[in-house]
Amino acid sequence: MKIKHLLLFLSIVLIANSSYGQDDWVSLFNGKNLRGFKQLNGKAKYEAKKGLLIGTTVLNTPNSFLATKDDYGDFILEFEYKVDPNLNSGVQIRSHSLKEYNNGRVHGYQIEIDPAARAWSAGIYDEARRGWLYSLENNPKAQKAFKQNDWNKYHIEAIGNNIKTWINGVPAANLIDDADASGFIAFQVHGVGGNKDKEGIQVIWKNIRIVTENLDQYKWDDEGIKQISTIPNTLTDQEKKAGWRLLWDGHSSDGWRGANKESFPSVGWPMENDILSVSASGGGESAHGGDIVTIQEFSSFELTLDFKLSKGANSGIKYFVTEGQNKGSGSAIGLEYQLLDDLVHPDAKNGIGGNRTIASLYDLIPALETKKVKKPGQWNKARILVTGSHVEHWLNDMKVVEYERGTQIYKALVQKSKYARYKDFGEHKKGHILIQDHGDQVSFRNIKIKELD
Repeated sequence: MKIKHLLLFLSIVLIANSSYGQDDWVSLFNGKNLRGFKQLNGKAKYEAKKGLLIGTTVLNTPNSFLATKDDYGDFILEFEYKVDPNLNSGVQIRSHSLKEYNNGRVHGYQIEIDPAARAWSAGIYDEARRGWLYSLENNPKAQKAFKQNDWNKYHIEAIGNNIKTWINGVPAANLIDDADASGFIAFQVHGVGGNKDKEGIQVIWKNIRIVTENLDQYKWDDEGIKQISTIPNTLTDQEKKAGWRLLWDGHSSDGWRGANKESFPSVGWPMENDILSVSASGGGESAHGGDIVTIQEFSSFELTLDFKLSKGANSGIKYFVTEGQNKGSGSAIGLEYQLLDDLVHPDAKNGIGGNRTIASLYDLIPALETKKVKKPGQWNKARILVTGSHVEHWLNDMKVVEYERGTQIYKALVQKSKYARYKDFGEHKKGHILIQDHGDQVSFRNIKIKELD
């Protein structure tokens, strides 16, 4: 009877292990040779030696990639690496090499290996396409996790539209993006040009493994780090929980109308391909379609949006707009986050001390000269934070203006500006949000708001 009970117990354990305890990890690199891989683009040297995958730089060759012959869609990938402090590198995931795209140049998501001072290792870069999707400039804990001249371990989860990364157990990136659902995995040796000081330096990988089944069992806690979405006009689950909502839905005029009007303009504001644009019409202020305003009024709030200027363009985002103050022609009146091509538009040199340049509080407070501006044709990110009387302007994740409404300093600035004739300018408890038609083409997307009261 004891033997039967023991056999029964062992059978139950075996069944349980085979059903629920199975190790689904598979080695991506056998440690002996480069079987299962192909080299793309550059001519850096790759070799397998004693369980290590070693990449060595070669002069005068472009970025080199050792790519898997198989494609992978949803997976969790882990590996360790050690990199020379003078060599940038990375690991491609869901990537491609297509003859019709830059003659086969490797492109797609790259999980960065960055031993430089900025320490963006485990950030997400879109190789040969869009550039940085998730940098680590706002994640100091992950920046500090990188170990110079030592082994570092990555854990990467690519599941659906969500890509998450960890460096040495520290959550680094959390990206929502739908550009690629699958593709190869590749290990990069960055080109070093003709720099002889960088000839023969190495990046080394080991313990490279992947799991493609039962992924929920192997997912890690991301500790709630900031989630960034590149999908236009959508909210992440994290944003929804935090109280964000779309101020523009991506395809209709719901929630908006013309300034001082009952309906949305019939011309001048096309909505195409998830982008809202003000049409070029000769540079006149509110002379074509006219400004548009939110139907709702707001008091304390956080507003974010992406904007793209055309060359020489002028526009603005206004807040605490109260219609009817401006009785004549031109734009409706309100505090303005200036949108301007500073290098071309003459208004950048007007006003006082640069207070009409991009991201400034128009005609009142200049944005910091150290602001980071992307050139016309590229997307910039604006953020306006209002908590009672306190206001901040942010441009591309950098705070560039900060002030208090209603203070003596504020009132003095108003008296020296074009708004001096408007009683209590900018001091209303609530108002509309406005996007300006200044006769130049400017595009907008991802207009989101979170009310703070």
